[in-house]
Parts: sequence; structure tokens; C-alpha cells
Amino acid sequence: MVDATALITEIESLGEKLAAAKASINRRFIGQTRVVDLTLGAMLCGGHALLIGLPGLGKTRLVDTLATVMGLHGNRIQFTPDLMPADILGSEVLETAADGSRAFRFIPGPIFCQILMADEINRASPRTQSALLQAMQEREVTIAGQHRALGHPFHVLATQNPLEQEGTYPLPEAQLDRFLVQIDVAYPDRTTERDILLATTGVQEDEVHQVFTAAELLAAQTVLRRMPVGEAVVERILDLVRACRPQEPEAAAVVRETVSWGPGPRAAQALMLMVRARALLDGRLAPSLDDVHDMAAPVLSHRMALGFAARAQGVRLADVITQVAEETGRSGLAA
Repeated sequence: MVDATALITEIESLGEKLAAAKASINRRFIGQTRVVDLTLGAMLCGGHALLIGLPGLGKTRLVDTLATVMGLHGNRIQFTPDLMPADILGSEVLETAADGSRAFRFIPGPIFCQILMADEINRASPRTQSALLQAMQEREVTIAGQHRALGHPFHVLATQNPLEQEGTYPLPEAQLDRFLVQIDVAYPDRTTERDILLATTGVQEDEVHQVFTAAELLAAQTVLRRMPVGEAVVERILDLVRACRPQEPEAAAVVRETVSWGPGPRAAQALMLMVRARALLDGRLAPSLDDVHDMAAPVLSHRMALGFAARAQGVRLADVITQVAEETGRSGLAA
């Protein structure tokens, strides 16, 4: 009982702190509450996020604001076709000392930080993209045979432009799977755009302030993993993920008709973490079945692929996932 009471106190205290962080972020990143919640949620889970949206929608501004509010050291890399792995990881240079002796010295690249913005990540070649694979999974890189630890915590927030696909290299499935969520950044509505217009064209913009430290973020990630998850929520996660695999016996009919391959076990892990994050950001002590439904598309959409016929018919993965979530919800209620 003492442990449960202490956990409740920690969750409530963390919820208040997160509310302050969200309020600070929303002063500079106006009107995109869901995008902020999903990005913050990914960081609370200790994961990475892929932000997809057109230029000028504030993706870079969001990452910069997050670094300030969460108290993290951040770097930005503009991915281009001529970018090389050493431009990300760093390299060893041969130096000559005053006495004539020579030795190699390692010059760390921008990946040695706590929050890395990988801007237009799909513009770099597959060779350069692969430089992030080990970093995103193991939080370390291997350079000249030596393992070098990255920042702690370490988060990659990558952006993609869905419009200009000429001269881009689609991310491999293994790298997509390393992103905890895919976040679609849409155009603001008229009221929000008016607020943005007034807030950003004056003499002075609202400033954000630091709410978390790196140590406090790590502690928050531990609290999130201690949050209880009901058996019904666990079963709903399993039902949903397995229903999105066309080869599984329990696959939904719409999945068999439209999807060529579905999500792996990492998707269920990500969904379990993100439903906790959603509850935490809403100030609740435990996730609900509604959280599973709400987090389904951001967690699963980049871990699935439509078949050729479905793409030709203009089928959207988000619609397929929503339909499967509704069907698994109805079957769960019937059971």
C-alpha cells in the first residue's frame, strides 16, 4: 500500500510538471496540441519520433522549443544527398604534437547530444541513414572499432517532407521500426493561423522557460514504466497488433485485402508505452481502452505497408488502422 501510494503521488506530481511543460511549449508552438502531446509522449517513453509535414509548419521550431523546455543539449543535422556518415558520427584526425609525435584525436560529430533533430532525413543516402541505426537502438556508436556512448537521455526527432519525393531515399523498414511514433503535422485551422500570425510578426515573441532537467526526464521515464496497465488494455493491444498482420489467423478482413506486411512485436511494446504516456499527459493514473484506439495510428502506420492494389485505389493506412481498432473494440465488448 505504501508503494502504491508513493507511485500515485509521483504520477500526480509528474502530471503537474508535464502540464507546465506543455503550457510553455504551446506559447511558441501554437495550436498543435496533439503534435505536442505525441512528441512529449515519445520522449517520456524514451523513444524517437518521426514528424511528417510540409515545410513551414513549425517542426524545427517544435524541436528547438522541446530542447529548451526539457533541459536537453540539442543539435541539428540538415540531411542532404552529399552528407556522409562521418558528418554525423565524427571522425579521427591525425595530429602532430610540438615534439614531432603523432596521434589520432577523435572529433565528435553532432550525434553526441541528448536531442538530435534529423531534418529531412530521407534526403540522405542509405549509407548515411544507416549511421543512425545503432545510435537509435543501442544509444551508442562504433567508430574505429571503439564503442562510444551517446547522451543520456538520447532522442532522435526526425522530419520528412511528404510532398517533394524527387531525390529522396525512403527510410528502410528497420529504421522506421526504431521510431516509436509517426506524427503527422497538418495545416493549422483559421483561428490557430490567426493566433500564429499575431504572435510571430510583432517586435517580440513569447519566450519559453526550462521546466525539466535531463535527470528529471530520466526519472519521469522510470515512473511511466511503473504505471499499472489493466489486463483489458493489454489484451486490446495484442488484439489490435495481431489483427494488423495479414498472415495471422486473427487478421482483420480489411488487412488481408489491403496490407502486404504488418507490425512486429516492437509495435506492441511501443503501444504499451504510448498509452501510458497519453494517460500521464492527461493527468490520469492508468491508461484506458480509449488510449489504445487513440494511439493506434501514430504507433502502427509506419510499421505497415499497403499492397499495390490498395495504393492504386487510394487507400490510407490510417483509415485501415482506425477500422481495425473499431472492429477489435466491438469484438472485445462482445466477448
